[in-house]
Amino acid sequence: MAKSQPRRSAPTSRPAAKTASPATAPAAFTAPPFFTRIGLQTGLIFAFAFLLYANTLSNDFVLDDAIVITGNVHTQKGIDGIPGILKTDAFTAFFDAEGKKSLVVGGRYRPLTLVFFAVLYEMVGAQPFLFHLFTVLLFALTCAVLYRTLRRMLQVNFGGDYAAVLAWMAAVLFAAHPIHTEVVANIKGCDEIATLLFSLGALWSVFKAYDTGKTQWVVLAALSFFLAALSKENAVTFLLVIPLALYFFRPAGVGRVISLSAPLLAAFAVFFVIRMQILDWQFGKPPMELMNNPYLKIVGDQWVPYSPAEKLATIFYTLGKYVWLLIFPHPLTHDYYPKQVPMQTFGSPAALLSMAVYIGLAVWAIRGIQKKDPVRFGVLFYLLTLSIVANFVFPVGTNMGERFVFMPSAGFCLAVAALLLQWGKNGNLRTALTVLGVITALWAIKTVWRNTAWATNEKLFFTDVSTSDNSAKIHNACGGVLFDKAKDVKDPAEKEKIYRESLQHADKAIQIYPNYRDAYITRAGDRFYLKDYDGAVADYRQALKLGSNDPKIKTYLGIALRDGGKFYGEKKGDFATSAKMLNESWQINNTDFETARLLGVLNGVQKKHLEALEWFKKAGELAPDNASVLYDLGTAYHNAGDAAKGNEYWQKAIEKDPTLGQRKQQ
Repeated sequence: MAKSQPRRSAPTSRPAAKTASPATAPAAFTAPPFFTRIGLQTGLIFAFAFLLYANTLSNDFVLDDAIVITGNVHTQKGIDGIPGILKTDAFTAFFDAEGKKSLVVGGRYRPLTLVFFAVLYEMVGAQPFLFHLFTVLLFALTCAVLYRTLRRMLQVNFGGDYAAVLAWMAAVLFAAHPIHTEVVANIKGCDEIATLLFSLGALWSVFKAYDTGKTQWVVLAALSFFLAALSKENAVTFLLVIPLALYFFRPAGVGRVISLSAPLLAAFAVFFVIRMQILDWQFGKPPMELMNNPYLKIVGDQWVPYSPAEKLATIFYTLGKYVWLLIFPHPLTHDYYPKQVPMQTFGSPAALLSMAVYIGLAVWAIRGIQKKDPVRFGVLFYLLTLSIVANFVFPVGTNMGERFVFMPSAGFCLAVAALLLQWGKNGNLRTALTVLGVITALWAIKTVWRNTAWATNEKLFFTDVSTSDNSAKIHNACGGVLFDKAKDVKDPAEKEKIYRESLQHADKAIQIYPNYRDAYITRAGDRFYLKDYDGAVADYRQALKLGSNDPKIKTYLGIALRDGGKFYGEKKGDFATSAKMLNESWQINNTDFETARLLGVLNGVQKKHLEALEWFKKAGELAPDNASVLYDLGTAYHNAGDAAKGNEYWQKAIEKDPTLGQRKQQ
């Protein structure tokens, strides 16, 4: 029996001229042999991408790595944590405080990379090297797959040689672009990388299915797309990108496009149902909290949403910043939180210019869509994949982030490469490649340099705070790093200096955002260690007022009140204030023996011996093995007129700590 033939034969490297689009196909283009060796180029692009990020392998866990690794209770269980990962919101295992996860609108179901992290954690625990190695390898693989996908996608319309050079140029630009450092240097960015990788895998498989007519490639496309969706929800944009690519680069009718795209839609539908079952079909609405909803402003003494015009103008302003950073990626920062991006109106020239650029690009690409050239496709790819993270429909929790243009930048790089190649085709290919080389070299230097900023949280925060000086979040982060650093410093003068630096950053964060609960907590800690007890108490009270139900904050308030009461009693002689603070501390935590002891001392100094005895009894009940408490209790009994009982407790105290005998003799 004769072997059945596919419905469409695989394209050769040099298709007949009649298969090309007259409007865009090169008249005669022959690539140097170097570019036509697909295996060699795949390996070189992979190696280039890997080497660009090799200096991240010694970096620590930073920034959002805590959410997915070091602070994630599911990941830390290793393989045993995988069932929990698959059954919960991606942020549940980190933001487990009541109501905290609801700050992220609509929830996040992104289990695939968390499963990868759980397996790695099972292997090496909290050792960052292997996690960084995995991330860099995943990125390098994505660059190689981008090259292979673009080459297959373009070769029918433009010829194998032209497609080979264009795909190579676009992939090299993509690998080198510095705006990707946030995604690759921050391990958490694996969700962005995996989403693009598997989305490109689906795109490649669809074109393979079209070219060979084999169903197995359609199945692989659906599976790859399902994995992309499990990595991050913005894979959904490829439900438009893939049909658009078929329209541009294959003579596919509507029926063929639908038949190839339907399995992808089915795969996403399965993912969506699973996602909403896990998230209980909750979509939510933007919270009225600035750190998770940047489109808020103060009117009177109330936070209210931006007007629609203000929000739209601000969105276009940030979209313009994306274009600028893609063209000229400096300076870069991980933090665009409020109020680093100021509210805009349509009186803002930057917002108006950005809107004109985006509308102009969209109109230009759509009106000339029948020309089916790579530049227009690159523009539409960029616009479609950016749409879901642009805050038009789905709020992403911040004004912008360099990670959000990781996927869209593939379209940008394709458009730039196509423009360069068109220029080189009409003039000199060597000149075009020289320009590409200069751009790539500059971007590569910037990328390698920028990677060093991601070495530690301290390095990252203090590098980026100069760029994001008006961000409340980064100033609080700087304050927090300094606060933690000061605790390990032995020299008192140096310790005080660091606490004061931390205090300055916390002050700036509160100045930018007066309702910033976390910044009040940071500042309270600084003030406590600087012995500004009134300030510490006031800040802890404000943090609680702003909605913190964290019992630790109440505990910290109790400690601040306790030490403040001691300070006022011992250093100021202000017994009334001391009593007020100590009694409130006791109301917050009636299991702290030190508070009870201090209340005993305070009453004893005021000759209230019976009251002092009662407080020392409470302290003794809470700390029955504490020699000092037992000794003070003995003294209280003596002062209350019960010498025998007093001697009994003195003896118990001396048995536990013989040095207290010297205290008795004195």
